[in-house]
Amino acid sequence: MRIDVLTIFPEYLEPMRHALLGKAIEDGHLTVHVHNFRDWATDTHQSVDGRPAGGGPGMVLKPEVVGAALDDVATLREGTQLGTAAPHRSVPRHDDLTPAEFTGYEAAPEARPLLIIPTPSGKPFTQEDAQAFSAEEHVVFACGRYEGIDQRVIDDAATRYRVREVSIGDYVLIGGEVAVLVMVEAFARLIPGVLGNSESHLQDSFSDGLLEGPCYTKPRQWRGREIPEVLLSGDHGRIERYRRDQALLKTQLVRPELLDAVELSAQDKFVLYARPVRTRLNVEMSLRDWSRLEPRVAKKLKKAGYLAEAIQAAEQDNACTPDNMFGAGNTVLNVVVEGTSALPLEEATSVVVRALGQPAQWYGTTVEAI
Repeated sequence: MRIDVLTIFPEYLEPMRHALLGKAIEDGHLTVHVHNFRDWATDTHQSVDGRPAGGGPGMVLKPEVVGAALDDVATLREGTQLGTAAPHRSVPRHDDLTPAEFTGYEAAPEARPLLIIPTPSGKPFTQEDAQAFSAEEHVVFACGRYEGIDQRVIDDAATRYRVREVSIGDYVLIGGEVAVLVMVEAFARLIPGVLGNSESHLQDSFSDGLLEGPCYTKPRQWRGREIPEVLLSGDHGRIERYRRDQALLKTQLVRPELLDAVELSAQDKFVLYARPVRTRLNVEMSLRDWSRLEPRVAKKLKKAGYLAEAIQAAEQDNACTPDNMFGAGNTVLNVVVEGTSALPLEEATSVVVRALGQPAQWYGTTVEAI
């Protein structure tokens, strides 16, 4: 991948030469070229900005500067270097004077480089964007400053780029350089070979739509706090489930809106929404039938999404209530189930009834336990 960055302050991009990105450059996974907009300025003072049309505070980057820079960078490919911008300092470009004669470059739209313009008014940058950008061959960033870039430059750039205006958050920076660093770090690490462990990014936050849960390393105990036992168990199935659960809970706490786009399993829903519940039922059932059903009730409830912690059944004395709905002489059991479930209360009651073999007569309800 080739990355070109156009900016007024090239020194801002120096961090890209260090750490993992620097190693990726050394290893040939990507090349980074930083260009100064002032090299395309046409006056002796190398001016790059002008006052906003219509008045107002701040300054706007000039179209004849930014546009010329984008023209030159658009035609670059891996292995080529930008020569000189000197011609732009003396005479205007032909398309500045007679725009009708310029119809764009011959490359098909899908073959054009990707131009990213960092701006707080752009579309929010996501992990999905990072994944898509990591597959690009040539990415160009145009960093705005002051009030931004003349809109005509952005509109015109679509003749030779695939243009994306991108925001890294609902706040305003002094310029686009910091946003470039953020985005490059996000997508460059997804380029095969950049990370030492090719699977490292698979458990990142947002890789499955969720925030990443907590992580730990040795020592096992530190200041009285221990690594969760499950992570040291060696049981990969339990570890995977634990990490999924922690990611769900972290997302629910910090970014609950993300859960709307996540496909949740029954176990996921249990982790997120389970709360203590208590079901009380009066059931027409003999003690003999109960003895036969009891060993399987908890298992059936768990399979249906009701984790029973205690199940009790006792024969109800109907001697003093001959007018009860079950009729005199019938055996009635008072069944109490206590546990946790994410099911709606009415559905939780139905689950218990089914686990008891769907008795002909019963009444009762489920409530949230305090």
